[in-house]
Amino acid sequence: QVQLVESGGGSVQAGGSLRLSCVVSKYTATLGCMAWFRQAPGKEREGVAARNRYGSTTFADSVKGRFTISKDNAENTLNLQMNSLKPEDTAMYFCAADWRYGISCLRGSEDYVYWGQGTQVTVSS
Repeated sequence: QVQLVESGGGSVQAGGSLRLSCVVSKYTATLGCMAWFRQAPGKEREGVAARNRYGSTTFADSVKGRFTISKDNAENTLNLQMNSLKPEDTAMYFCAADWRYGISCLRGSEDYVYWGQGTQVTVSS
């Protein structure tokens, strides 16, 4: 069983930055895909950024150029650096992982088996 624990959420003004971290309990080197999703009230969960086992990353159009995803092997963490935040980025952010590899890991939430509990990000205008 793989456990994921997110941290780093909070409240920030538009234009600000936040860095989310997801500690992965084990198997970080062999997981096929890891990703960050978000879900705003009344909306479906959407993929934001993803990284495959070999380091290839993909991003949702809404965050391209503003968000970066990275993996720290020493700390077993998956990070999401969010810059130039907008009020529409306000959501609960979830870390997810799955065994299945893909060239692009920005897949639907149904394709991910392991999930963290989420961390809230609120961006005020």
